[in-house]
Amino acid sequence: MAYDLKQEDEVKEYIENLGIEYRFGCYKEKKPEVCHLLGDYLEAIKKDFDKAAKVFKSNCLDYKFGKSCLKIGNYTLIGRGREKGDAAEALKYFEKGCEYNEPGACLHAGMLLTATGPGVNITRDVPKGYNYLKKSCDQNDPMACHYLSGMYLTGVPKNVAEFNPHRPDKNANIEYLIKSDKTQAFNFAKKACELGNMYACANVSMMYKRGDGVEKNPDESKKFFEIAQALQKAHETTKEIKFQQGLDGK
Repeated sequence: MAYDLKQEDEVKEYIENLGIEYRFGCYKEKKPEVCHLLGDYLEAIKKDFDKAAKVFKSNCLDYKFGKSCLKIGNYTLIGRGREKGDAAEALKYFEKGCEYNEPGACLHAGMLLTATGPGVNITRDVPKGYNYLKKSCDQNDPMACHYLSGMYLTGVPKNVAEFNPHRPDKNANIEYLIKSDKTQAFNFAKKACELGNMYACANVSMMYKRGDGVEKNPDESKKFFEIAQALQKAHETTKEIKFQQGLDGK
C-alpha cells in the first residue's frame, strides 16, 4: 500500500504498521536486526524508554547483537529506562558489544576503563582499556583513534594526581603506564582525520607545523588545516539542516 505522508491520518497508520512489522520480525521471526529496529522505534517514535531498554537488553544478551549492547550500555550509563545510571553495569554491556565486534561498544568500554573522576565506580585498567580502544580504532571508529592519539600525545600517568598538564617540566619523574610517543600520536591522529574527525585533522595540522612525531611540512600543515575547516563547516551545516527540518518550505 502506498501512503501519502502529507496526510496526518496516513502518517499515523504508516507508523503503527511499522511497529507491527518490527514486532513480528523480532518476536515471531526472531531477527536480531529487526529487534534492534523495534528498540529504535520504541525509543524514537513511542518515547517508551522502559520498553526500548528491555528490547535492547534482550537483543544483546539473547541474540548477541552488538549494536543493541551499545544501546543498553548507554541506557544503563545515563539512567535511561531505569532509576539511575550505573557505569560498572554499563561496562559489562559495552564489553559484550565489543566481543560481538561493535566498534562503538569497544570505544565506550575503553573510555570507561581509562577514565578517572567522580561518579565512575569502575577500577581503572589502562592496559585493558587500551586494547578495547585499539580494537575500535582498527575497526575504523574515528573517536577511538583520536582518543588513542591523545593518550600518546601526553602519556598516561600511573597516578593521575601527580600529573600536571600545565607544567610538563614537573612530570619528568612520574611513572607512566603509556609513555608519550609523538610518532604514535601522529599516526593515530592522521587515521582519525582520514576517518572524518575534525579535531584530529587540526592536531595533524599542528603536528606538521611543529614537527611533532613527523617532519615539519608547512604545505601538509596547511592542507590538514583546510580539511579540518571543511569538516567543521560540514558539521555546522548538518546541525543547521537538522534544526530546520520540518519547517515550512525547508
